[in-house]
Amino acid sequence: MSVLQDPQLEQRLAALHAKSDRQLETLKQYRAERTEHPNTSESDEAARTKSFLSDKLVALDRDKAEFCYQLLRVTGARRAVEIGTSYGVSTLYLAAALRDNIRAAGGSALVIGTEYESEKATAARNEFAKAGLSGFIQLLEGDLRETLKTLEGPIDFMLVDIWTPMARPALELVAPCLRHGAIVVCDNTESYRSAYADYFAFINDPANGFRTMTLPFRGGLELSVHDPKA
Repeated sequence: MSVLQDPQLEQRLAALHAKSDRQLETLKQYRAERTEHPNTSESDEAARTKSFLSDKLVALDRDKAEFCYQLLRVTGARRAVEIGTSYGVSTLYLAAALRDNIRAAGGSALVIGTEYESEKATAARNEFAKAGLSGFIQLLEGDLRETLKTLEGPIDFMLVDIWTPMARPALELVAPCLRHGAIVVCDNTESYRSAYADYFAFINDPANGFRTMTLPFRGGLELSVHDPKA
């Protein structure tokens, strides 16, 4: 039994992680092929990549997802934002944590997810319903640069697991809503360090009030705490 201590949810998540793991080799091969034979047209390359990824879960690693669950539990989080919901695997961990926080202390809680692709959003909502966690999740469908404009705080936790160019725009929109002490977790910051250059520029700017460190999970996991000066 995992940290979730929810056998039915764990069984469903195990199946989703297994499906995601089976897709990893295909993802590696695709990236290698695109590196060796890049398309000269940026628009064609974007369309090709979008089509290829349309059925790929690209789920957050199980140990990282369980770590996020623990962070939400230990902080008693009530409002979380997920940047890049995809098929909703990591969303289920976040929602389970908020559900368990409510069970322990009452009140209400919500995970606010973002997903650009309508097909993935539909599939994710189906997973939420199967898990019985739909009531803890609001999925914003469309361009996050628009859907997050109306976000309200305070936000206790933020998970960033998305196409790297969208990481900083998302954080810039969410940052004003983060409570003092809020946690921001960003995936694969070691593997794609250069691609995250804009994100790190924002995180490391003292004016934005973050303390950050890269944790030694596979690919690196950035853990940042919102600690603005008074």
